[in-house]
Amino acid sequence: MSETHDHNDHHRMMIRDFRTRFYVTVVLSVPVLALSELIQSFFGFSFSIPGGDYVVFALATVIFLYGGRPFLTGLVDELKQKTPGMMTLIGLAITVAYVYSAAVTFGLDGAPFYWELATLIAIMLAGHWIEMASVLGASSALEELAQLMPSEAHRKTDNGSEDVPLSDIHNGDVLVIKPGEKVPSDGEVVSGSSYVDESMLTGESRPVQRETGSRLIGGSINGDGSLELRVEGAGDESYLSQVIQMVQEAQKAKSRTQALSDRAAFWLTIVALTVGVTTLVTWLLLGQTLQFSIARMATVMIITCPHALGLAIPLVVAQSTAKSAQNGLLIRNRTAFENARKITTVLFDKTGTLTNGTFEVSGTDVHNDDYTKEEVLSLAAALESTSEHPIGKSIVHRVKEDDLSIPSATDFEAIKGRGVTGTVDKRSVKVVSPGYLREEDIPIPEGADDTGGITRVFVLVDGAVAGSISLSDTIRPESYKAIEELHKRNIKCWMLTGDNEETAKAVADELGMDGYFAEILPDEKQEKVKELQERGEYVAMTGDGVNDSPALAQAQIGIAVGSGTDVAAATADIILVNSNPLDITALILFGRATYRKMVQNLVWATGYNVVAIPLAAGVLYSTGFMLSPEVGAILMSLSTVIVAVNARMLRVKRES
Repeated sequence: MSETHDHNDHHRMMIRDFRTRFYVTVVLSVPVLALSELIQSFFGFSFSIPGGDYVVFALATVIFLYGGRPFLTGLVDELKQKTPGMMTLIGLAITVAYVYSAAVTFGLDGAPFYWELATLIAIMLAGHWIEMASVLGASSALEELAQLMPSEAHRKTDNGSEDVPLSDIHNGDVLVIKPGEKVPSDGEVVSGSSYVDESMLTGESRPVQRETGSRLIGGSINGDGSLELRVEGAGDESYLSQVIQMVQEAQKAKSRTQALSDRAAFWLTIVALTVGVTTLVTWLLLGQTLQFSIARMATVMIITCPHALGLAIPLVVAQSTAKSAQNGLLIRNRTAFENARKITTVLFDKTGTLTNGTFEVSGTDVHNDDYTKEEVLSLAAALESTSEHPIGKSIVHRVKEDDLSIPSATDFEAIKGRGVTGTVDKRSVKVVSPGYLREEDIPIPEGADDTGGITRVFVLVDGAVAGSISLSDTIRPESYKAIEELHKRNIKCWMLTGDNEETAKAVADELGMDGYFAEILPDEKQEKVKELQERGEYVAMTGDGVNDSPALAQAQIGIAVGSGTDVAAATADIILVNSNPLDITALILFGRATYRKMVQNLVWATGYNVVAIPLAAGVLYSTGFMLSPEVGAILMSLSTVIVAVNARMLRVKRES
């Protein structure tokens, strides 16, 4: 986190330096321009001062050495590293201009172009200043993430609480979070209930309820309730620190598109030097003056500077990784992210992605007239009240929701893999699966054998079936919209589940999926991904990142969904902080938009050079059109600014 901060501080200092040099150059350029014969004749005025040529030379020397210093030192650095680039070109152009003009002042035949030198350096400084401000704008999104953390926290003590800096917080500490405060660390709520705004971390716009047992993410904002939090993930272990580290790595990582722009920038430098020298020699051979020929060469070299090209991809990279992190999309593999545009099939792991991953009681049936639905539920809850099983928890939750009383149970015992048994009000009660009834040859009541997407448990009292409770893993409301949006873009949607055929079919039909694989064991998931790939599909696999690891690795793009604060989902290329399937659509659209911006920037940066270089060399000289060095510099800076602005316009589109 501090690394980003230091880097950005250094960046700001450099921006200030360029700005100061720009202002000084502009002020010194005014007399240089005013004393130029060309400028005087153009604007129709005339004046001179004693020793004017030497005054202009002195001012130009200061402009060259002070204003041009960043480019001259850049030239030396690039040549030392044997990587001639944009600084080499600018440094070479201004040196040629200065040395030639100085030679004219002290006796060489010709006309100096000090005013071109002055305006060129001023424009280059302005271009760099704007360009660096754009880069800072993209990386400061990371700093914004870092600033989500408060500077101190209220740590609970034996006699109240104490304010301590974040660096003093350790795992196991209990912190007090007052209403409206930022959450200072990751951890588990041990007391209290409140709605928490996590939008700046996950992109989820609605505040989410957090109560005892819930997890909190450092950097989110507490609502109107007080919370006590046990710290789990202090300092570098925190979710936010991991996100920032991941974003930094992703911004440094080079994708294939970026490698292409690096190659193009290198070749453009070679082209500039070659075309520059060729231009000089050609015009001299055609009988033009040395001054004219040098002006053409300098213009070519100025124009060819691959600023825009050098920035075309990095700016989009910095912008997209930071923007996506703020929207709960964490990119680990940049190439996979850019390839999101190629996806033809998304393979969803059902539980927890398309569905809520939690059982809910969907119905209660009575199979013996001596009991009511409420009694069936209460008897089941009596046995399940201490259960950790999702089915048991759901039954107890439903009973509490309906304000029913839960009788006490004794002699509680688990029937391995089949249910639970115990004594309630001196009666033997069992809550068991259909498998238990079949094993014990107890007939399944009529109409209670339906399994289409439903899990059913039976309540036995003294050996006879009293009633049954049906439960289902409910489909997330967002799943319908997500499948619809993907279908609109001609992307097929398949589902993968360990559930039985009927359950899988019920969910797939309900959502309008293109197909499904049912009764799949974790180790078979990879085979199903291969199966789709063999049909020529470009597969994105979405899973929870743990038992889905082989499948996530096999797919062209692995998306770990709903890993929440577990950022380091082993083999995923992209991690979605929320389990929201709509984020997959957002990811694909954002991947496409990012790639589009990169291509736009590359086309603009190289296309501009393709047109500008011949004009600078003087191909239209016979028609009377010449591209002057200062206009060339303006165009080059303009192309850089356009590329930077285009990158900044990148947005994550989210459906809701």
